[in-house]
Amino acid sequence: MKRKRNVLIVLGGTSKERKVSLASGKACFKAIEKLGYKAIKFDPANELLSSIKGKKIELIFNALHGKDGEDGHIQSYFEYLKIPYTHSGVLPSMNAMDKGISKNIFKKNKILTPKYFLINNNFKINKLQELLKKENLKFPVVVKPINEGSSIGVKMCKNFKSLRKNTKALLKSYNELIFENFIDGQEIQVALMNNQALGAIELQTRRKFYDYKAKYMKSAKTLHIMPANITKDNYKKVLKIAEKAHKALKCKGVTRCDFKLYKNKFYLLELNTQPGMTNLSLVPEIAAYKGISFQQLVKAILLDASINK
Repeated sequence: MKRKRNVLIVLGGTSKERKVSLASGKACFKAIEKLGYKAIKFDPANELLSSIKGKKIELIFNALHGKDGEDGHIQSYFEYLKIPYTHSGVLPSMNAMDKGISKNIFKKNKILTPKYFLINNNFKINKLQELLKKENLKFPVVVKPINEGSSIGVKMCKNFKSLRKNTKALLKSYNELIFENFIDGQEIQVALMNNQALGAIELQTRRKFYDYKAKYMKSAKTLHIMPANITKDNYKKVLKIAEKAHKALKCKGVTRCDFKLYKNKFYLLELNTQPGMTNLSLVPEIAAYKGISFQQLVKAILLDASINK
């Protein structure tokens, strides 16, 4: 009888996305067991990373989200251990998580992204209005941390009073913030696997924008339209842009690109190297539309596990 391979599912962690990561990890744990592997859960919030050494692990499924999980930190430790792991490597993870760096890469590759600027916690708040004028940002303006996911800390401000208040509050918790023009229009998200776009989904929310509650709470009643309700030409176009962004950041495995379609132009908001794998998550939903079951999706992610990436 063939011996089962040991797969470590890393989930939970200490970021503000812990709850989402636990849900992703548990769903993937079940699928990995059904695939015939010996699945072992590992939560960095409860165990030291160094204890992985003693577990005789052959593959790592990274189901972490947010800080330390998708910013290159945990990936660098997996590289040190020389254990093949899923999703993107150290540098692509770090670059994608940092919204300032990723937007710079998008611009260099002629990928349209909303107009933006950055400030750090040394910035004098009384200079904010002057900076807005200099950078020619028009209201509504979105302000958010440069390194959070799941729309955590994202504030959409319709006037300067709101922007000043939210900026002051965010600077108490974060070292660096990004400001960008709010782009109205259709919310389009693209799932990618192994450098290929799987499809594009449209999201319609009753909330001001597609925030944390719209993403994860059933009560928000966010409408998922698969495939996205856009023209065939635009559908092909957004898949190509997503593939271009994925390759520009040198990503691996599964990623998700978040776009806004406004006046027939696609604006790339960000690329997520560790997209959610919950029952409400978009990548599994897009994959299912393409005839790829959740179990098959997890298997494809595992088979792509590697090091030196």
